Amino acid sequence: MSGFLCCCDGLGQSRLLGAPRCLRGPSASGQKLLAKSRPCDPPGPTPSEPSAPSAPAAAAPAPRLSGSNHSGSPKPGTKRLPQALIVGVKKGGTRAVLEFIRVHPDVRALGTEPHFFDRNYGRGLDWYRSLMPRTLETQITLEKTPSYFVTQEAPRRIFNMSRDTKLIVVVRNPVTRAISDYTQTLSKKPDIPTFEGLSFRNRSLGLVDVSWNAIRIGMYALHLESWLRYFPLAQIHFVSGERLITDPAGEMGRIQDFLGIKRFITDKHFYFNKTKGFPCLKKPESTLLPRCLGKSKGRTHVQIDPEVIDQLREFYRPYNIKFYETVGQDFRWE
Repeated sequence: MSGFLCCCDGLGQSRLLGAPRCLRGPSASGQKLLAKSRPCDPPGPTPSEPSAPSAPAAAAPAPRLSGSNHSGSPKPGTKRLPQALIVGVKKGGTRAVLEFIRVHPDVRALGTEPHFFDRNYGRGLDWYRSLMPRTLETQITLEKTPSYFVTQEAPRRIFNMSRDTKLIVVVRNPVTRAISDYTQTLSKKPDIPTFEGLSFRNRSLGLVDVSWNAIRIGMYALHLESWLRYFPLAQIHFVSGERLITDPAGEMGRIQDFLGIKRFITDKHFYFNKTKGFPCLKKPESTLLPRCLGKSKGRTHVQIDPEVIDQLREFYRPYNIKFYETVGQDFRWE
């Protein structure tokens, strides 16, 4: 403000995870690629899977010894497992939410993405806890890893850590999100195929390539089904990535309500940066310039053929409608 050869779009059925088929839309031929993810994930197992191992793996860095600083005096607080997680989505505005919520005195958050529930689960909960900031009893520990939302095993693993975990999901128009995702990748790998080529298996036949993660991530209703097997909707808060830009105080107010903390972060904490195109943080009592997100945020998106955008809007429409109906919010992406 972290994809499949056919798409699982059984939206005409009672569940989204119906038989796979490919969706059509007009246009030219395309190449495949980038990061391919596996086809339709099978339903996850029941909540009876054992918890993550409590002992860290040999490769894990050793946690610091009992909190004392260089002067020898004990550090305040205790390292705790997080009570709240920002689980998605990539390029939705998760970094902004993390930076904004860290202003709150009742929240302590890990600044980096630990990827525990997708890549590092084998290291164990003790390793995971060792990464967390120290908190007082009255404070909430929070971490952000956007790839959790599209990781099949993540809901079960988080449930096994604590069924009371509060989950925050920042969502954004899936077409805009995909273009932002591509723009970020292009800045690192300038020789990748075109956005159009990656978006379609065969553009002349209009076959959308949902094996490309940039496309698959935006199928929010599909991924949400895995989370609802373990967590009720009341424990999942959905943030509008668009409103986070136009009304950051309003969105942050709702996040604070969801976390059960006072509304400390208000409109006085924000300044809109016209150059970057999104809000920056400021301390009301400070004369310093507002603090904005880094250079990787607010990039100018690559120009995409309007026909391609229209095709992808049609592709996402049934998923968006299903998502709106499930969460009880209309994000107005149509």
